[in-house]
Amino acid sequence: MIGGMEQLPTTQAAVTALRAIAAEYALEIEVSDDIGADQTSRRSAAGVGVTTDADGSLPHEAFVEFGGVPRVSVRLFPEGDALITVENVECPDIPRGDVPAFLRSVFGGLAFVKGRRFPPGYRLIVPLPGDRTHKEFVPMILLTPWLSSRIR
Repeated sequence: MIGGMEQLPTTQAAVTALRAIAAEYALEIEVSDDIGADQTSRRSAAGVGVTTDADGSLPHEAFVEFGGVPRVSVRLFPEGDALITVENVECPDIPRGDVPAFLRSVFGGLAFVKGRRFPPGYRLIVPLPGDRTHKEFVPMILLTPWLSSRIR
């Protein structure tokens, strides 16, 4: 670990870590993989039938859904980042190495929602190792029962 981040050099290593987290918190997990430049979401410029990148590598993207409450999904991109969605709140650009810590904060009860009176608004705050936090705006219309129960 470097600075609280796990070493997850590949998408498959990250998927393995997410399976371990699902087992740790007794959650169901569903994983779907997209392998090849013609299958991954950020490589729409890949030609028809082109499966490798220019350097000959085979990009791997995965979409992971966890069962239970809160509803959480993770899209792992080949570039080393992830999009984590917690109860319909999208948290983009999470480094792949931070994904396990992010999920442990959410499933472990450390994540919370901070409300403001003026201007009115809410933010999902997820503590990460090394005195870091990830903050994401939550529109009032997206407040689910789980998010509402975490308001401070």
